Amino acid sequence: MRLQNGLYIQKHAPMLRVAVPYGMLSAAQMRCMAEVCDRYDRGYCHITTRQNVQFNWVKMEDVADILDTLASVEMHAIQTSGNCIRNTTSDPLAGVAADEQTDPRPYCEIIRQWSSLHPEFAFLPRKFKIAVIGAAEDRASIQLHDVGLQLVTNADGETGFKVWVGGGLGRTPMLATLIRAFLPQAHLLGYLKAVLRVYNRYGRRDNKYKARIKILVNSLGAADFSAQVEAEFQRTNSEEYWLTDAELAHARSFFTEPAYEQLNVTAEAEAPDSPAYRHWLRRNVREHRVAGYAIVTLSLKHQGTAPGDITSEQLRRVADLAEQFSFGEARNTQQQNIVLADVKRSDLFALWQEACRLELAAPTIGTLSDVVCCPGGFLWSGQCPFSAD
Repeated sequence: MRLQNGLYIQKHAPMLRVAVPYGMLSAAQMRCMAEVCDRYDRGYCHITTRQNVQFNWVKMEDVADILDTLASVEMHAIQTSGNCIRNTTSDPLAGVAADEQTDPRPYCEIIRQWSSLHPEFAFLPRKFKIAVIGAAEDRASIQLHDVGLQLVTNADGETGFKVWVGGGLGRTPMLATLIRAFLPQAHLLGYLKAVLRVYNRYGRRDNKYKARIKILVNSLGAADFSAQVEAEFQRTNSEEYWLTDAELAHARSFFTEPAYEQLNVTAEAEAPDSPAYRHWLRRNVREHRVAGYAIVTLSLKHQGTAPGDITSEQLRRVADLAEQFSFGEARNTQQQNIVLADVKRSDLFALWQEACRLELAAPTIGTLSDVVCCPGGFLWSGQCPFSAD
């Protein structure tokens, strides 16, 4: 019960991990997290490598009040720990990236609703992580997940998924294996159910270090594992699990397009010629699919601060920046940074100035300086270079 509600007992204090589905946060949610940081923690929190948020210094007796506070902005900690299906992660540039073929967020939302409090998969052999992308560039590390899904289109113009299974890091790092080159989108949940049932049936429960699905895939061999999944899928693939056009349309309705304007696509060139600003543009700003807009990454890699840590004051100011520059939304990234996805190019210099004042403008994106880390109990023992989320 404690673990499946996100509460860890670590070396120095309990840690509470809060779910951020596919990394998306509203300004109101960031301000609420800042309030939790100040009232119940030490004035800061941590962005994880799976787009969630951790409070690392909470008191056990305060957890119920923290969860009640978070619920006021529709946040919770359900299934952020325990041997269950964890928070579904995605491309932090979903819906705005110029190279995207299909927006993966509606499918993430479908998986989230299906997997939350799922009675059959609440006590798996070990934790289970799913990631979904919709572009050629993998910005969610899908081959390091138990199941990785990439949206593709076949020769007939139909939308479906490439399916990888059996990836992960930890003490036995492995890349996932491609077991389906094309899965029609209608069969997404039925196929995930088949994968999980095979894992639930044959995954080891005697040794937690050998319990991940990557160990099962490796021990059976990809061909045998895939054959068992296909047999289970064919046996149980009833219409009740098929995604209908109406269900997909309903999921897409949660991700409406902002009120974009027709803008001057080169407006940022009017800003003062600052070498530091130009360097930031090259590193932290990416092309947007809508002309005149840009995607900006605020770096949480300030020298002297643990990667991924953000103070309550920074959270409040990022909420302000999101409202001022990016339709009130921000996104956590796998690299433990924060994205403002819809910034007018004419606002880039003003945003950079604010980011500098907040120590969130380090030009680290895509460099060796953009490291990730786990601030929990594992790090104290020197074991974990990657967040344990």
